[in-house]
Amino acid sequence: MLVLTIPFLFSFGSAALPRDVNSQAQVLKASTEMVVVDALVLQKKTGRPVGALKREDFELYEDGVRQEVTYFSQDTLPLSVVLLFDLTDTTRPVLKPLASGALQALQHLKSEDEVAVMVYAASAELLQDFTTDRTLAVAAIEKAADMKSKEGAFFNEAIFQASSQAARGRNPSSRRVIIWLTDNEPTVPSEAMRRRYGKSIPAGSLHTEKDAFKELFESGTTVSSIVERSALSDLDMVVIGKNPLYAPVRKEYPPGDAYKYAEETGGQVMKSSKEEVSSKLAKLIDEIRTRYSFGYSPSVKQPEDHFCAIKLKVKPEAEEHEGKLIVKARLGYYRHITTHSSVPE
Repeated sequence: MLVLTIPFLFSFGSAALPRDVNSQAQVLKASTEMVVVDALVLQKKTGRPVGALKREDFELYEDGVRQEVTYFSQDTLPLSVVLLFDLTDTTRPVLKPLASGALQALQHLKSEDEVAVMVYAASAELLQDFTTDRTLAVAAIEKAADMKSKEGAFFNEAIFQASSQAARGRNPSSRRVIIWLTDNEPTVPSEAMRRRYGKSIPAGSLHTEKDAFKELFESGTTVSSIVERSALSDLDMVVIGKNPLYAPVRKEYPPGDAYKYAEETGGQVMKSSKEEVSSKLAKLIDEIRTRYSFGYSPSVKQPEDHFCAIKLKVKPEAEEHEGKLIVKARLGYYRHITTHSSVPE
């Protein structure tokens, strides 16, 4: 969860965070801890994003205790986006059409939004650090399209490393997002499978699903996925995914799942075909932009490393106008104080 140190001179009663906090002078004399959480609201019937709600339409709870929302905005805070691409044979062919339409898709970002590009099989590799230069990001995507790997797809390791990268976003007030291209067919992350399909990962250092989720919650990163399945993906599902012989090992070593990562971090999953992947990337960026941001100072100070559960609700009266609504927001955050200035020199 993103926990900002907000300088005391800003009022969050009715005003939003400054458009560009980096333009402010550095102030370190006094601060108030603020937890920032963002959420997507969808119409249940149509799946359409709802973007006309107000602060008073929501209720926010931490560990069952209602919190006072002192900061509210929509499409104001900048984005730090990690583009994470699967290099295994079942997904890699879709990178070519994605690369050809990448520049157009990335134009849906704002000028202040930063992008990093990573690829993975057994482990992740950073091809481009955070940049606002779209040509550098596209060049990294084109490089990814020419890469391949014979190792397995270790989802938890990739998400752990991508979340660690997201935490290094250059703007401390940004919303952190992983956009993940996958066919959702992971390799079971046992030590035996690591030795066979993940030799680039040192023994004993393979991160688990639990490790990945903790890193996501600590960094405040949302995972959204574009799922594109090939004939090879469907073959893997038949041979491995639905084979009852593999069920015990998958239970003992949870391999990770795009839908679960999205659900627990407040993200979403879009299904795609090879031909429409770049347009789906553009659409996903647009929907990320419609997300609401909420800030509050926790009314109860929990001990270090406590997992604080968050529940965000839309009030029933708001649904009278929009119909039944679904709120996608992260499940919570681990209690840590991040002591940095959100308004650097």
